[in-house]
Amino acid sequence: MNTAPETGPGALSDLLVVDASTLFAGPLAAMHLGDMGARVIKVEHPDRPDPARGHGAAKDGVNLWWKTLGRNKETVTANLSTPGGQDVFRALARRADVVIENFRPGTLERWNLSYEALSEHNPGLVLARVTGFGQIGPYRSRPGFGTLAEAMSGFAALTGQPDGPPTLPPFGLADGIASLATAMAILTALHARQRSGRGQTVDLAIIEPILALLGPQITQWDQLGTIQPRTGNRSANNAPRNVYRTADGHWVAVSTSAQSIAERLLRLVGRPDLIDQPWFASGRTRAEQADQLDQAVGGWIARHDRDQVIAACEEAQAAVAPIYDASDIVADPQFQALGTIHPIDDPELGPMLMQGPLFRLSEQPATIAHTGRPPGADTDRVLAELGYDPSDIAELRARGEV
Repeated sequence: MNTAPETGPGALSDLLVVDASTLFAGPLAAMHLGDMGARVIKVEHPDRPDPARGHGAAKDGVNLWWKTLGRNKETVTANLSTPGGQDVFRALARRADVVIENFRPGTLERWNLSYEALSEHNPGLVLARVTGFGQIGPYRSRPGFGTLAEAMSGFAALTGQPDGPPTLPPFGLADGIASLATAMAILTALHARQRSGRGQTVDLAIIEPILALLGPQITQWDQLGTIQPRTGNRSANNAPRNVYRTADGHWVAVSTSAQSIAERLLRLVGRPDLIDQPWFASGRTRAEQADQLDQAVGGWIARHDRDQVIAACEEAQAAVAPIYDASDIVADPQFQALGTIHPIDDPELGPMLMQGPLFRLSEQPATIAHTGRPPGADTDRVLAELGYDPSDIAELRARGEV
């Protein structure tokens, strides 16, 4: 019998994950699990593969985003709206620990692939359902994307300059946050399975995880009736907190969330007199004096080159960081020491760099066994594992079911 490609003894190497989701939140969650050693089988429509394959930049006609998003995943095609495709999916689910999907609520049920049907012969199955608005409620059937979550969570209302419009992020922020929440929810359900022996469904609405990261805005509204305004790069919670231009035309970011850091920074820039002001004693009251503090800190930074600013702040133990782009990240010695950027050989494009797994385990390190594969690259091998013989597979393919 054919076996999956070797992925190393990862911490999750005993898990089989079927990724039937598209675009970003679900596939990213599956990617995180695959990084930690889970075997991930990506299921796509034979004629309409994951739209993520067409997002972002490409080289020589090869999508670069998919190389990361699809890493460590085997790719299988199956048309889940057809009997043959449904049979393939049920056969995968019988062996799986986890299925991740993001179809609109009711779609799996319409295809005879409900949790009840999938778990009938696999009661330990965990089905993670990732949608924009969740499985219940008046918005459940609406199309849901991360952009809508960034709008509805309050993120956009908080982001941007005070006199400017609400601002959306130029990347999939809500999807990325939801992917981490999905991975956590899956592992929580698997942990519960160890005690009960039974799996369960996970209902994750993309509008919720990003909301959880935006601070106590709900409690503030409930208790005080106030709404946090847009403050640009400033913070309503502490100051100085901003980005500042250096003498050589670069930018740096400064944070003073801790009182001791604020005091060190003001001594460094030659304004210890401000430390003695009554309002300097807390982050909230410092934020009320942001203009004065920005003038003091920004004026000092504007007279020095970026390297001088970084070195002086490091010596003074003040919190500052350069504003980086991708070229800076690749060259930075801290990212290099962490092993954040992984070199890997891609069969289509050759040597390439990509960000690696999100953390390091001392005993079971994560690995990137391979980059994202073309649609259906592993269909024949995976179906053979499931008991299909070559003539069965050929017939399914002729009918457009795989």
